[in-house]
Amino acid sequence: MTRRLIGFLSLCLPLLGIAELAPVLGATARKAPVATTWVSSWGAAQQIPEPRNALPPDSLHGATLRQFVHLSAGGTSIRLRVSNAFGDAPLHLQVVHVARAAADGGGRIDPSSDRTVLFDGRPDVLVPAGSDYISDPVTFRAAGLSQLAVTMQFEASPKTQTGHPGSRATSYLAQNGAPPQAAVLPGAKPIEHWFFLSGVDVLLPAKGAGAVVALGDSITDGHGATTDGNDRWTDVLAARLQHSYATRRLAVINVGIGGNRLLLDGLGPNTLARFDRDVLARNGVHDLIVLEGINDLGTLTRDGPATAAQHEELVQRLIGAYRQIKIRAHSQGIRVIGATLLPFVGSDFYRPDSVSEGDRQAINAWIRKPGHFDAVIDFDRITCDPAHPDRMRPDYDSGDHLHPSPAGYRAMAKAIPLALFAKRSRSAKRSS
Repeated sequence: MTRRLIGFLSLCLPLLGIAELAPVLGATARKAPVATTWVSSWGAAQQIPEPRNALPPDSLHGATLRQFVHLSAGGTSIRLRVSNAFGDAPLHLQVVHVARAAADGGGRIDPSSDRTVLFDGRPDVLVPAGSDYISDPVTFRAAGLSQLAVTMQFEASPKTQTGHPGSRATSYLAQNGAPPQAAVLPGAKPIEHWFFLSGVDVLLPAKGAGAVVALGDSITDGHGATTDGNDRWTDVLAARLQHSYATRRLAVINVGIGGNRLLLDGLGPNTLARFDRDVLARNGVHDLIVLEGINDLGTLTRDGPATAAQHEELVQRLIGAYRQIKIRAHSQGIRVIGATLLPFVGSDFYRPDSVSEGDRQAINAWIRKPGHFDAVIDFDRITCDPAHPDRMRPDYDSGDHLHPSPAGYRAMAKAIPLALFAKRSRSAKRSS
């Protein structure tokens, strides 16, 4: 009926001298295409693996490495971000494949889902030293909260490795030139680290799309979580967002590094040094959660007492670092959410005293004060023991009095109000 009416009008309108309206009427009958955008769905902060977490020299020569990552938001296409951030020479990957993880795990993939990843139209890629390289788009229906397998084949072992030791996920290394599309890599050795992979982007409808970056130390990285269990607080938050209609197109990117500090290098670069690569370079970011500082407080007195002046100086410098994070994030339109530091009295690693606890309380008071951050998540109040507020609740404690257990991580994530993100998700920040 609509087509007949448009046809009739197209004949009549020229007689009335208004033929120019006919194309407009025809256009209204066509549905406008849905705008799409690239959003980071998974990511890992990169560093030089310490010797005990590095691969043996020459172990990657002609080797095949299969790594599994847990996506947050899903999409109709994906792109990989391969990293040689700390390499001192180009990294040559001969071929890279992606596939869905098999339901029974064990390093298996679903071969029917396997796809070759191209870089500038080629199956191999040469990643320059000190850089990341983004792949061409791969048509691949990736479901939210699904397991993605990324399999790389190397030409040679790089002298300096780039990776993320705290994967809490099992990867598989085969040194016999196993084909990357194989359902199971023959003779593969399991390793609990990620290497040379820093991100996965997904393509999804632009309306309501965006990413939340969690910047932190081992508490964000997931020390105390279950290997292959995807039960870090960021994983639980991602699941909550995916299960809510209002936030289903929001992703969560975990860029925590165990032992990380705001001011000084430790296990990985200090927070300010890695900020551009780990936060600003991600696609679609419009919210940043900052949970950093406990390692700065702990290391001050780990090897001996500090003066009152040193304590005061550290507190002020940490506050200065928070301000720097906020300035740099705001320059890219990113909202910054401050998270209070968890209690750590009783930790055998840091052995904090009442003065260190006073530093933590001072930092948390500053974080909570309106105007310092754009919003606040009070992880301290969620995880502290009501009877002993300087200590973690026993049922949330992994046992070291510093890191939460899976139950503690779940409580942290469930205490975050989704309304904090629902309004922001109505429009995507940016895409590239």
